[in-house]
Amino acid sequence: MRNKLASSDQLEALRALAPALAATSGHDVGGGRFATGLASLDDHLGGGLGAASLHDLYAGAGGDAPAALGFALGLAWRAAQATGERRPLIWGLDEGSRREIGRPYGPGLAELGLDPERVLLVEVRDAAALLGVGEEALASPAVGAVVLGAWGESKVFSLTASRRLAMAARTAGRTLMLVRAGADPTPGAAETRWRVRAASSAPLEAGAPGHPAVEAALIRHRGGVAPRTWIMEWDREQRSFIAPPPLSGGLVSRPADRAGHASAPGEGLRRAG
Repeated sequence: MRNKLASSDQLEALRALAPALAATSGHDVGGGRFATGLASLDDHLGGGLGAASLHDLYAGAGGDAPAALGFALGLAWRAAQATGERRPLIWGLDEGSRREIGRPYGPGLAELGLDPERVLLVEVRDAAALLGVGEEALASPAVGAVVLGAWGESKVFSLTASRRLAMAARTAGRTLMLVRAGADPTPGAAETRWRVRAASSAPLEAGAPGHPAVEAALIRHRGGVAPRTWIMEWDREQRSFIAPPPLSGGLVSRPADRAGHASAPGEGLRRAG
């Protein structure tokens, strides 16, 4: 996992990397839709998520931030793969995210089936710099997809800023995942808006740890697709979201919006390092 530490020259450093990245990738512009791998979700969205789009993901509670980031990374990886070339992911994190949930761990990404060498980590001080990273990253045709992680409420995440990011994603033909924790959903220009929580995974054979699992609730879709909630697992071998194994007995499905739910401290996407 390549890392650029936070500094006053953060955006300049990212710009300087663009030529090197471009040397390893083509320059075609993506678009269309990309599949998550989970058939029920992809069918509900008419073939998957918009590739040339901004998608907002909100952690259900502070302890769900790792789950939300893991969900975003899985989606971004599949979006990048859909371009047909080995383009890297740009992963931007603000200081609040690093303070609350820690810095990313390369071996943990490998455990998820993702190549740490194809993830460029950009650490910044605040939300304003994070948005700048998103726009600069999307401006490079060599980037496969972008994930931005922010912590806490901020006026910087305005409707105008959301429109700028959405336009940058549409112009570049690339996917941008904006992950926010410790914040309530706000109006924006994203194609989809999600609330993500950690979910329990089923153990594998011989009691081995199960696949990472999340509960992802679609709470808004600009195309008018109805809200719905899915429990899904991440298959590291296939690099795909899959349906969890059926549970024995009759259980009542959990509602899409459980305002009273609170995750336990440290609860998150398992096996993320």
